[in-house]
Amino acid sequence: MGSPLLWIGFNVFVLVSIALDLGLFNRRLHKVELREAFWSTTLWIALSVVFGLGIWYFSGHQRAIEFFTGYLIEKALSVDNLFLFLVIFRTFAIDERFQHRMLEWGILGALVMRGIMIFAGAELIEKFSWIMYLFGAFLVYAGIHMLFTKKEKIRPEQSAFFRFANAHLRLTRDYQGEHFFVRREKRIYATPLFLVLLVVEITDVTLAIDSIPAIFGITHDPFIVYTSNVFAILGLRALYFLLAGFLNRLRYLTVGLAFVLSFIGGKMIVEPWLHIAPQISLLVVGGILMLAIAASLLFPNASKSAV
Repeated sequence: MGSPLLWIGFNVFVLVSIALDLGLFNRRLHKVELREAFWSTTLWIALSVVFGLGIWYFSGHQRAIEFFTGYLIEKALSVDNLFLFLVIFRTFAIDERFQHRMLEWGILGALVMRGIMIFAGAELIEKFSWIMYLFGAFLVYAGIHMLFTKKEKIRPEQSAFFRFANAHLRLTRDYQGEHFFVRREKRIYATPLFLVLLVVEITDVTLAIDSIPAIFGITHDPFIVYTSNVFAILGLRALYFLLAGFLNRLRYLTVGLAFVLSFIGGKMIVEPWLHIAPQISLLVVGGILMLAIAASLLFPNASKSAV
């Protein structure tokens, strides 16, 4: 699985998709409405399912189940993490017309960074098999930490990275439309929009520290890890606009994800003595997430905290 032609073909598909989205479908700046977000989200989910069925046809059901399980984990983690992007955009007062462009460029950077992290992880696993126990222990810790740590009010403008970039970059005082850079008096200035983009990128890299080891707990095939990650990320922009007003209602999703991470981490640790089939992993992950979403809908938070 994962011949050079497959890698090249898949990445060409990704680049063409992003180019079309940036240069053709979203050339005109506009606020993304609910209907547009719904159809775009539906399209990306449908493409992901078709791709998974293609893996089933050409490589068998086990690889396909590994893809769908990895995709489900990454998608669920992405939904939980969309809250952070919502906070970032509101904190820095990003115009709704610019948000989809910000997310698109952010996704492009995320694909590059996650690709590097996946290849590094695959190399480490191939050379040091014991690192799977380390990944497993980290995921169990991350799950327990997620379960028992209350979410505090996030202030991205107070992060060390933001303060450092703000102090060392040549910045304009105000936003300059959708531009990340402007030229003034023969000098290049970054705009505050570029600074926010950097915050988005750093946030995504931080979030990937949980999701990538989790998918390696399902499969060691870099192609499956990469493609499941990419398909989940590509639909992230549309999903953000679809769920932006609904994120605060998913109060138990974090609890569900905590159990998912702990389950995958435990699976990685006990793998030499107890093999858990991919079908079981998919059922467990899907079941936990469905319960978390159902509980969120059935028992909404009476006092919604403002973002």
